[in-house]
Amino acid sequence: MQAVSLVLPLVLVLTPAQSADLALTGTLRASFIENNPNQARVDPQTKAITGPAADLVRELARRLGVKYEIRPLPSAGAVLESVRSGQVDIGFLAYEAARATLVDYSDDYSVTGSTYAVRGDSPLKRSADVDRAGITVAAIRGQTQEVTLRETLKAARLHSLPTAPPNAELAKMLLSGQVDAVGANRTRMEELVREFPKVRVLPDDFMQTTQAIVVQKGKVSQVAYLNRFLADVRASGFVKASLERAKLVGVDVAPPTKR
Repeated sequence: MQAVSLVLPLVLVLTPAQSADLALTGTLRASFIENNPNQARVDPQTKAITGPAADLVRELARRLGVKYEIRPLPSAGAVLESVRSGQVDIGFLAYEAARATLVDYSDDYSVTGSTYAVRGDSPLKRSADVDRAGITVAAIRGQTQEVTLRETLKAARLHSLPTAPPNAELAKMLLSGQVDAVGANRTRMEELVREFPKVRVLPDDFMQTTQAIVVQKGKVSQVAYLNRFLADVRASGFVKASLERAKLVGVDVAPPTKR
């Protein structure tokens, strides 16, 4: 795995006690959702992990002066549990109010559009067309898009997928008429279309999600340091460069907002 070479203008110096608070075992342990390209990707052959989450972990570990471990996990729920149980020190998750009752969130580092993929000959033209009787929408259970659609769809039927299927399976569901639309982050939907040209992506987003770092509930000093770290890497161009290297579609640097 290549190390990040971007030089940052500000170095946050930690005392040994502060470093120990963020890396309890002497190694910074992090988790992310393995099927979410907006966080990171795992190379199927080499198992190398690349992407924004990986870049941020490496840079944070460098500043802490510790080693790091990055764990790909199968779902948002698994990442949440890995943080709550202390299996890892930090996790990467999209912000959700319900999750924020279970873990503490840093400020955001990226913002992502979410949209629908539909058949090429579908009469659905924009996101507002989807929520009507007779339409079935698929989304991955527990992911932010599925949680939002479960709460907001009034007329359409939601088909919650237990895990993230490969693109071939999603395309088959659409082209066979099993579902009329699939809701996910725009990066994944654009990748689906590149692989299966008979599927198209709607031009607008039905929602936007923000990516952040989570820690165990009540870790005030950890959140404070992470917020300073993220403010620095946003302002320096580090996050922007990471997103560009990852070639993510519909993803940008989050504005400097506070929770």
